[in-house]
Amino acid sequence: MPPDHFGNREITRRVRSRVSTSDQSLERGILSLDGWGSNSQESVDEVLSSGLLARDKELARILREVDHISKALKSRAPDTQILSETLRRAVLCAVKQSLLDRELRSLALTDDLTGLYNRRAFLALAGQQLKVARRKAQGLVLFFADVDNLKQINDTYGHHEGDVAIIRAADALEETFRKSDIVARLGGDEFAILALEASCENRETILRRLEKNLRRSDVNESGYELSLSVGMARFDPKHPVPLGKLIAAADEAMYEEKKNRSRISVT
Repeated sequence: MPPDHFGNREITRRVRSRVSTSDQSLERGILSLDGWGSNSQESVDEVLSSGLLARDKELARILREVDHISKALKSRAPDTQILSETLRRAVLCAVKQSLLDRELRSLALTDDLTGLYNRRAFLALAGQQLKVARRKAQGLVLFFADVDNLKQINDTYGHHEGDVAIIRAADALEETFRKSDIVARLGGDEFAILALEASCENRETILRRLEKNLRRSDVNESGYELSLSVGMARFDPKHPVPLGKLIAAADEAMYEEKKNRSRISVT
């Protein structure tokens, strides 16, 4: 598979993976509404899934009112069918706008290259998690990862391959950590992961799994060995520190590791 197809496939898969189940239900509802004619016996509530309506109570209320009006119109003179059709189109437009708004909110928190959380999302989610951990006296572990020799990859194979390397690193990190962990691309070749210490394996085990996942990601035999330098910092709820200091400590640990081991990433 050509490199550009690989990159596009990964980006598409990751962005789609961020769409929630209820939003997928909304998409199915929109497709059904497109075919909902004035003579149809299906109501709005029957078209849209109950899961979506339960999640968005305000939208559910509006749709129920519209459905009630629509049924009332159908029971009257035939000339009200024009108004019923106009109402149907207005509902369809409103639902589509609701889906678009949700997608835009999702994109504002998503890295456009990898589909991971971006810096803004990580700072918000991790900051909240630190507050919860402090209140519940739970320890956390923050990992700071950096792609080794990305400049050399860009210079040797081109910037597109550098983007593919970042996507491969993001894939490997997601496969290495749990779904409940916060995995984000902070920018450039830097990633951050916040995990609950109680359920977190030791550092060596995590790094071995990460290296294995990085090797497995090289489906196109890129010609270089992709590796990450990883630093770690612990959040102690008894002696809490701000998120910024925790990130700085993990970053410093990563930098020390990168200096202490001179690994050749490009063969």
